[in-house]
Amino acid sequence: MIHLRKVQINRWKPWPQAFPYTVAVIASLQEVEFSAPVTFLVGENGSGKSTFLETLATAIGSITVGSQGVNRDKTLAPLRELSRDFRLVWNKRTRKGFFMRSEDFFGYARQMDITRQEMEDDLRQVDEEYKDRSDMAKNYARMAYAGQLGAMREDYGEGVDARSHGESYLKLFQNRFIPGGLYLLDEPEAPLSPRRQLAFLVLLKEMVKQQAQFIIATHSPILLGYPGASILSCDSGKLEPTPYEELEHVLITRDFLTHRPMYLKNLGLLDEE
Repeated sequence: MIHLRKVQINRWKPWPQAFPYTVAVIASLQEVEFSAPVTFLVGENGSGKSTFLETLATAIGSITVGSQGVNRDKTLAPLRELSRDFRLVWNKRTRKGFFMRSEDFFGYARQMDITRQEMEDDLRQVDEEYKDRSDMAKNYARMAYAGQLGAMREDYGEGVDARSHGESYLKLFQNRFIPGGLYLLDEPEAPLSPRRQLAFLVLLKEMVKQQAQFIIATHSPILLGYPGASILSCDSGKLEPTPYEELEHVLITRDFLTHRPMYLKNLGLLDEE
């Protein structure tokens, strides 16, 4: 399902000569069309893909995972100003879904672990305070904490950090996924091993079957290989459709794996014989 069909840029006044307006991809924007349920934004660091994605999330008003939200995040203040010039064209407006950066996940994992530890401390305090009272009184006092801890353990084991980050990340998606949502993800491969990235592709497919749409900024040749995805490259200074086989990320990775000794020698990482 393609919920968000396109973004049109309204330049109703001259843009300031300051970030984010001077980022090449942003400065060249006129219209961006989303032609597939999964769209990837790819490009070198600093090419503008994350800036575009964050501005889009702000324009949509996406909820966030593990951060203070697009409307309160001080780092997004310049992008909130830019987002006023983003006109969103919908096939079907949805308020389901979320926006998440890779650093938001790690913050979420830390917060979940802190919350778990605090509840375990509260349980120990209840046990100490009720040690001379009846089991019924103690169980009633423990009930709220025990219930929340039980739910967290069912979802995440002994805490998010008790699993690998890759496992936790995939579990987070499974738990927070709502059919018919729009999901904006910035470098979701960060906590994922290659094997977990393949599992993420399967998860994407299952979500797309349930009417979800994804716009994803990534460096991963594995994720970029999702069949039928639209790929927009930022490397030319514009968001341009680019075939998978022509992506620099794919070409360099393929050449390195095929000619690893040559690459290492040219980089001065192999001793001369």
